[in-house]
Amino acid sequence: MPGDETRPSAAQMPDETEESVPFETADIYGAYPRLPEDQMDRLAQRGRRRAVDAGDVLIREGERCETFYVVLSGSIAIVEGYGTPDERLLRVHGPGRFIGELGLLNGQVAFYTATVRDPGEVLALSMDQLRDLVTRDSVLGDLVLRACLGRRALLVGQGAGFRIVGSRYSPDTRRLREFAARNRLPYRWIDLETDEEAEALLRRFGVGPEETPLVIWRDTTLLRNPSNAELARLIGLPPLPSGNGRGDLLIVGSGPAGLAAAVNAASEGLGTTLVEAMATGGQAGTSSRIENLLGFPSGISGAELTDRAVLQADKFGARISVPAEAARLEPRDGHYAVGFADGSEITARTVVLATGARYRRLDVPGIEPLEGTSVHYSATVYEAQQCRTDPVAVVGGGNSAGQAVLFLAGYAPQVYLLVRGPSLEAHMSRYLIDQVERHPRVRVLLHTEVTEALGDKVLEAVTVVDHRTGEHRQLAVRALFVFTGAEPHTAWLSDALALDARGFVLTGAEAQACSVPGLWQSQGRDCLTLETSLPGVFAVGDVRSGSVKRVASAVGEGAMSIHFVHRYLGHTAAPGGTDSSPHTRPKESAWLG
Repeated sequence: MPGDETRPSAAQMPDETEESVPFETADIYGAYPRLPEDQMDRLAQRGRRRAVDAGDVLIREGERCETFYVVLSGSIAIVEGYGTPDERLLRVHGPGRFIGELGLLNGQVAFYTATVRDPGEVLALSMDQLRDLVTRDSVLGDLVLRACLGRRALLVGQGAGFRIVGSRYSPDTRRLREFAARNRLPYRWIDLETDEEAEALLRRFGVGPEETPLVIWRDTTLLRNPSNAELARLIGLPPLPSGNGRGDLLIVGSGPAGLAAAVNAASEGLGTTLVEAMATGGQAGTSSRIENLLGFPSGISGAELTDRAVLQADKFGARISVPAEAARLEPRDGHYAVGFADGSEITARTVVLATGARYRRLDVPGIEPLEGTSVHYSATVYEAQQCRTDPVAVVGGGNSAGQAVLFLAGYAPQVYLLVRGPSLEAHMSRYLIDQVERHPRVRVLLHTEVTEALGDKVLEAVTVVDHRTGEHRQLAVRALFVFTGAEPHTAWLSDALALDARGFVLTGAEAQACSVPGLWQSQGRDCLTLETSLPGVFAVGDVRSGSVKRVASAVGEGAMSIHFVHRYLGHTAAPGGTDSSPHTRPKESAWLG
């Protein structure tokens, strides 16, 4: 079987398995733990023992897996492209290890095939059996969760999963790559302009360059320039709920504020649906490390924070759908109807708006043709991997810019931080300032602004001006990362509720002052703290006017909004009998306890 594994040294191998499984992959960052005997015993009490022969397939790439396997004897190979010309060995696991990664927990299809390498015996548990067990054993639950998160990160870093074939200059290629990266999906990009493999793939599938970008999975699935929704369905991201039931709460936006609202609402029995236009996590999901969030003294990446929160919301029965772009909001029969760009609609008794804000585009000559290729508005591992040999620049003076600088400095030989103001103290946390100023690969340029981007198809340099001296000069950088100012996602709300001059949603007393005369008198109360100018519609996080633009603050507002949702629902009786009862709502896909 072709592969990229090399045999670990004896020092890397556990003594008890070196002879029986000589090619077992060493544990990497805790992603491949060996289960202790007491946990193996607990699993054995619930699971079914099963003999397996060499070549048996336990998990098949592209299909949902609903079984949790633990190796008792023999070994299991984790393979990408099994049975195709591109077959590649990724991992080998021996006795005491389990099979599965994040997709196993959140219902996505498998990005690999698990096949028996050496005959032996496995323990098989259904996902319901696993959920029940980890609810009672938090140690086991945390071990499995940490391992699955680590395995997803390793799959992403290896370029496993599906392939995107397209030109770096194609807007649709950039769109698909951004969707995959933001949703932390394993994939590999094959550049139509520079990669020899691209031409071979086009010949193999009989398509022309004009039909790209392509999404290819194994040799069996080919999508020609798919929409984000089509790609989401391919890998198992959940669609919008079928039909149009009247739930208790619809949350629009899945950054920290939206996820916190979903966890709290669903855990308290509210029928909760959360929708997201691009990817769970929002801007926070792209942060390389968040170090000032309560409870994480060593920091946590935005991706891990997001994945944990998604699993937690799912545990309590919240329904999460990606992608689903909200397009309108209107009152209807004592409820609120939210229409989506694809023509679908969801109706709920209450709505929490958590759509966040996006970084403002840098409006300078020469930048537009380079956006998505070498000018970026987020810094994920995909962009960073293209910056290993050349200097890069980051524009911005806030925490997001500081986190991006430190992350990129782990890849690029030189990172310039371009700050228009006189210091970092105004908008960046002290802990980040200290790390940025000490890092040997980072150079901070204050009073500095980008005036032009230079380059034909890729960025070659930026022209900057020092506002103290008026001097213009060029910095030879091959990528530019922009983290400046925030614009709210509220264009679809402009005719529905009150916004401030910058487009952020007004809440509380300010919203009440802008409401229809007599509205709140008819409600018999004042506008609640996080409530908008529409009773029963709340705004939290970055989209709310006057909010503190920090992850912890967004989480707090998301949680607090559910207190106000309960107050509103207690104040307004549910008409008819069509609403889901919080006492009878079934839990779906509950996982960690």
